[in-house]
Amino acid sequence: MLRHFGKTSDFFGALVSCLAVGHHGYPDMLHVEGQKSASRVSIVLLAALPVFLMLPGVCAGQQSSSPKLPLEIGAGQVTAQSQSVTPLAKLIDEAERNNPRIIAARRDWQAATQVPSQVSTLPDPQFTVQQFAVGSPRPFAGFSNSNFAYIGFGISQDVPYPGKLRLRGEIAKRGAVVTQDQSELVRRRVIEQLKATYFQLSYIQQTLGILQRDQRLLAEVEKIAEARYRVGEGNQQDVLKAQLEETKLLPEIALHHQHMGMIEARLKQLLNRPADSPDLTAEVLTETPFAYTADQLMALIRTGNPNVQAEQERVRQQGLQVALAHKDFYPDFNVQYMWQHNAEQFRDYYMLTFGVQLPVHWRRKQRPHLAQEVETLSSSRRSYEAQVQQAYFDVRDQYLAAQTDARVLTIYREGLIPQAAATFNAGLAAYQTGREDFQTLLGSFLDVLNLDLEYWRTLADHETALAQLEQITGADFH
Repeated sequence: MLRHFGKTSDFFGALVSCLAVGHHGYPDMLHVEGQKSASRVSIVLLAALPVFLMLPGVCAGQQSSSPKLPLEIGAGQVTAQSQSVTPLAKLIDEAERNNPRIIAARRDWQAATQVPSQVSTLPDPQFTVQQFAVGSPRPFAGFSNSNFAYIGFGISQDVPYPGKLRLRGEIAKRGAVVTQDQSELVRRRVIEQLKATYFQLSYIQQTLGILQRDQRLLAEVEKIAEARYRVGEGNQQDVLKAQLEETKLLPEIALHHQHMGMIEARLKQLLNRPADSPDLTAEVLTETPFAYTADQLMALIRTGNPNVQAEQERVRQQGLQVALAHKDFYPDFNVQYMWQHNAEQFRDYYMLTFGVQLPVHWRRKQRPHLAQEVETLSSSRRSYEAQVQQAYFDVRDQYLAAQTDARVLTIYREGLIPQAAATFNAGLAAYQTGREDFQTLLGSFLDVLNLDLEYWRTLADHETALAQLEQITGADFH
């Protein structure tokens, strides 16, 4: 069995080197979801240790130099390499073009830009035709035999008090800007949801690949454990445990397929793709550089946050509403001109009429309306302040989360994971000489695997926090 290594100590030395090399490259390891799955994969790999003693060429071609890990812990971009990867940037462009919510919000904004010219234009003129007859109810009867009979044509125009139309146009322009900010808010929220779903898809696809790989390994472990038991080098418990762990992976794989199907459906919904379109394959998660300070992000809120900008425009719009309410205390006007044609023996009449609409009910109408607009303006200002404070809190919250995650990732890379790997390697060396039991070695292995899982979980949280910061501030990190 050990002819490829010469002697048992050579194999353990090679295996220690393999494990060391595998953990040195831990940033490429995949994230296994949940502590329950972590424990299962841990037991599987540790149960495989005696199997590797019986496998020829475990680190083929690496017996005297740095060997590679026979089964890298949590490694191997299985799913990502088996299919064509779709970059996140490409999906963002597609969502901006095809997402129904983004398109609807954009159309709402374009519709709002058509309002200012409508409300700032004079009311339509009114044309009138008059016919006046004497002595008969029939139209045009007695037209030529009475001094009073005539036919007239006129036009009238309502004229609001100077400044009202301009204010209405400005109010509509502010409303269009508010709609534009709301459109941008919808776009950013869709993109943030797309990124979060994409990160989750990457996580699930890679984890599913690891579970499927472990399933195949368990089948081999079961066969070799049974062979060792038959020759008296193992015990029946190892065989039964391998069978149990292999069976436990089946519902985990089924749940992963279900979860991945749900995520795929969510992505297709955001991209407005048909439900039966080909599934996507996400890129492997990597840590995004983050060099902004908290003060820089805070400064972006008033100029880059759509909610804040929309509330600011509402304050300006409401200020114009107050100014227009003041204008309502002034009268509107009406101008009318009419030409009246009489019989040939009589001269035509020409009439110019000027009317004034007086706000005589100002105590019950204009004054309450002004008070209403003033209160609404005060409410808009408070809403703006509340939105700014909410944005400050959200930025601070996500900034601290991203900064903390970045520091923790560094600790994992440069401290915890290398230390845990060294502890496991030392324990493996002690186990081969009988100075450490299998349970202690199992604990060391679980430490390594759990730290790997925490690293990838922290990386996913870090990327999600950056996506939320992008949505809040308008900055571009990814």
